Amino acid sequence: MAPSLDTVFAALADPTRRAILRMLLEDDMAVTDVASAFPVSLAAVSKHLQVLAEAGLITQEKRGRITWCKLMPDALREASAWMQGFGMMEAMDLDAFERFLERELAAPEEDAP
Repeated sequence: MAPSLDTVFAALADPTRRAILRMLLEDDMAVTDVASAFPVSLAAVSKHLQVLAEAGLITQEKRGRITWCKLMPDALREASAWMQGFGMMEAMDLDAFERFLERELAAPEEDAP
């Protein structure tokens, strides 16, 4: 089962996770190499990677002692189709989109029973 759009957009809402995805556009990377690019702990980066994996945006594969991360660009297909449903969009301001998502995720659920 594919991750929900909510899961994908929640994963994309974080600037660190977007930066990780940009890094993985270049090539597969070891978790330790990803972590070395950020001023946070390996555990914090691992949590970001877990969120990305749960959203289907990356995969992680253990090769010997090293865990490798690989971008899964097809995971963005449904999100892209959803955004295109609003018409042909100009280049998206991801920071504005992040603020929008934060407001949406913080809003109380009106449909909750």
